[in-house]
Amino acid sequence: MNAGPAPLSTARLLPLLIVGQIALHAAMAGQRMATPLQALKEGHSAWSVGVLLALFAALPALIALPAGRMADRHGYHRPQQLAVVLTLVGVSCALAACWLSGWAQFTLQCVGAAASGAGTNVGVIVVLRTAGQLGGDSTERLRIFSWLGMAFSLANVVGPVAAGLMIDAGGFAAAYGLLLAMPLVAVAVMRRVPVQPRPVAAAPRLPGASRWDLLATPGLKRLLFINWLLSASWDVHSFAVPVLGHARGYSASTIGLVLGIFTAAITVVRFVVPLLAHRLQEVTVLRAAMVMTAGVFALYPFAATPWLMAGCATLLGLALGAVQPMIMSTLHHLTPPSRHGEAIAFRSMTINFSSSVMPLAFGLAGTALGPGAVFWLMGAAVGGGSWAVKGLARVFAAPGDPHKRPPTA
Repeated sequence: MNAGPAPLSTARLLPLLIVGQIALHAAMAGQRMATPLQALKEGHSAWSVGVLLALFAALPALIALPAGRMADRHGYHRPQQLAVVLTLVGVSCALAACWLSGWAQFTLQCVGAAASGAGTNVGVIVVLRTAGQLGGDSTERLRIFSWLGMAFSLANVVGPVAAGLMIDAGGFAAAYGLLLAMPLVAVAVMRRVPVQPRPVAAAPRLPGASRWDLLATPGLKRLLFINWLLSASWDVHSFAVPVLGHARGYSASTIGLVLGIFTAAITVVRFVVPLLAHRLQEVTVLRAAMVMTAGVFALYPFAATPWLMAGCATLLGLALGAVQPMIMSTLHHLTPPSRHGEAIAFRSMTINFSSSVMPLAFGLAGTALGPGAVFWLMGAAVGGGSWAVKGLARVFAAPGDPHKRPPTA
C-alpha cells in the first residue's frame, strides 16, 4: 500500500481539524436548540422535549466504542465520512419534519436527534484521536487539546446563534437549511487533509480476551472515574443554576448571564493553557480542579446575589475548563497509540451516559431536597473522588515512559 502524501505539520493540520469539527459540531448544536423549540411550538409536552434532548446523547453512548475502533483501524477519513453522513441525515430528518405534524413529526425529529448526536460524536472521537497523535509529548498535547476545547465551545455558540437568527428571520425550515450546509464545510476541509498510511494494527487479542480489556490499562479506570465526576459537575451546574435562580426570582436574562460567565471562564482558561503548558502537570491540575470544584459547590447555595453566583460560576468555569486538555493528554499517555480511538470512545461513553441519565437524578434530588442540596451532594462526590488522582500520579511516575513528566500531586 502506498504511503500517500507526506503528513502536514501540526501548525497546518490542526487548523483544518478545528474548522472541520466546528462545522460538524455547530450543525448538531443548532439542531439541539431548534428541535425542542419546534416541538414545544407544536404542542408537545416538556417530557417529549426531554426525550429529544436525551436522544442527542443516548445513541452516541451506544456507538462510541465501535466508532473508536473504526478510527483505530482506518485513521481519519473513513470515520469522518461516516460522521458527516450521519449529521446530514439527522439535520435532513429535522428539515423534513417541518412538513409533517403530530406524532409523525415528533418521530422524525427523534430520528434526526439520534443521527445528529451520533454523527457529531463520531467526529469528536476521530478528531481527538487524530489531533492527539500530532503531539510528541505532554506539553504539545496540552496545547493541542486546549485549542480543540475552544473549538468545541465556539461550535456551541455558532450553531445555536445561527439557528436562532434564522428561525426569527425565516422559520424552522430555513434554520435547518442553514444547518444542513455546515457539514458540507467539514467535507471541504476533509478533502484538504492528506490521507495517511493505514494505522499500525494493534497486537491480536489472546483467545478468550475481552474486547473491554483496554480498561485493565493501569490508571485508565481511575481517569474515566475522574472524567465522569467532572462531567457530571458540568451537568449539575447547567441544571441547578436555572432552578436556583428561578427559586430566588431572578430574571431569565440574569440566569443567562451567570451561565454565560461560566462559558466565558471556560474559554479563557482554554486560551491560557497553551501559553502555560510547559509549566503544567496533568495530575496536579486535575487534583486542583477537583478540590476547587468541590469548594465552589459547597459555597454556591450561599451565593445570595446574582453577582456572587457569577463569581462562583467564574471559579467553576476556570476549574472545569482546564480539565478537558488534562484528561485527553493523560488518556494518550496511558494507552497505546494503536488503541487511542478506543480509549477516547470509553471517555465519550461516560460523558454521554452522564448527560443522558444524570439530569434525571438531579431532577429527583432537586425536587426532594432543593437545588442547594444538589450542589452539596455533587461537591461531596467530587471532593471525595479526588483520591483517584493519586493513582494517576503513580502511573506517571512508572519508569520507562519516554513522555513521563514528574507529577507533584
